[in-house]
Parts: sequence; C-alpha cells; structure tokens
Amino acid sequence: MRSMNHEDEKLSAREKGMIRMRSIMDLGMGILWFGMGIFMLFVKSISPSMALRYDDPVMKGFGFLCIAYGSFRVYRGIKKNYRKS
Repeated sequence: MRSMNHEDEKLSAREKGMIRMRSIMDLGMGILWFGMGIFMLFVKSISPSMALRYDDPVMKGFGFLCIAYGSFRVYRGIKKNYRKS
C-alpha cells in the first residue's frame, strides 16, 4: 500500500529535475505576471504617453488580477508542492 503523504515518497533524479524545472518556470512566469500588473497599475507614472491608451478602470482591474496570479505563481514555485497524477 502506498503512503498518502507526498513527502514520505522517495523521488528519482528525473522527478527531482522535473520539480526543479517546474519551480523555476513558476518563479519566472510569476515575476513576469507580477511585473505586468505593476505596469498596468502605474502606467501614468511609468510612461505618460501610454497612459492615454491604457489608463482605464478595466486595465486597472486586470492589473490587480495579474498581480494576484503572479503572486500565486511565485508562491507555488517557492513551495514546490506539485502532486503526482
């Protein structure tokens, strides 16, 4: 019978490599999403010429969503809690 606790299982070198690769991808993508959200929220102070095009409430809302999703991806990349299927 297999243990239900993921931490008790021994991982092969391949599985450890896959977890490491996925963690790095999550961290990188999380930083990009977070940065895009920051840009959308502060577009007026970053680039006044772009503010005319991208400064509306919908873009601000999407900026908040990008920050939330980016934070989630960074958290998941740090925790490395990937379940086997």
